Amino acid sequence: MTEKKIANKEVKNKNNIDLLRDDAADLTDSSDSDFTPEELTAIKQNLIAMRKALLKEIDISIKEGSSKDTTEPSGDIYDISSNERDRELSYMLGDRERNKLREIDNAISKIDDGTYGICDECGETISKKRLSVIPYSNLCIACKSKIEKEEKEKLNDSYSDNFNAIAILDEDTTYNHSEE
Repeated sequence: MTEKKIANKEVKNKNNIDLLRDDAADLTDSSDSDFTPEELTAIKQNLIAMRKALLKEIDISIKEGSSKDTTEPSGDIYDISSNERDRELSYMLGDRERNKLREIDNAISKIDDGTYGICDECGETISKKRLSVIPYSNLCIACKSKIEKEEKEKLNDSYSDNFNAIAILDEDTTYNHSEE
């Protein structure tokens, strides 16, 4: 790349970072936290529509998954491996969809009992801007960030533990290929 293209790319990246920072600041502003009954009705209708669409999507993926014949392996080892990876990805996406469905149901019940927009972790109000982006959110930005950071640290710790366990192996005895 030429220097001019690199400079333009750096300016674009800086502008994108500034926009994201501004958006995050907007999402944490909780000054507009009270919902009118009309807004709650509209949010509930939106959540119900999201729920119906998600259930339809799950139904389609289940029908597609059940139509595939998995009783006999076909193709070479690479095809089988690819099919297995696709199946695992489908299960993982299914878990994500089930979690989203659970969060939507939780948000609907919170609207019904009058606790919609309150963070499950700290009890503070969740900003309207955050809820407009993720209407089924049950955590404020600060708590969600904290939880994600803890999960990331757990994952890193787990990776480090596994890596250290591998490093403990005695190279001389494990990989000894002496000719006897």
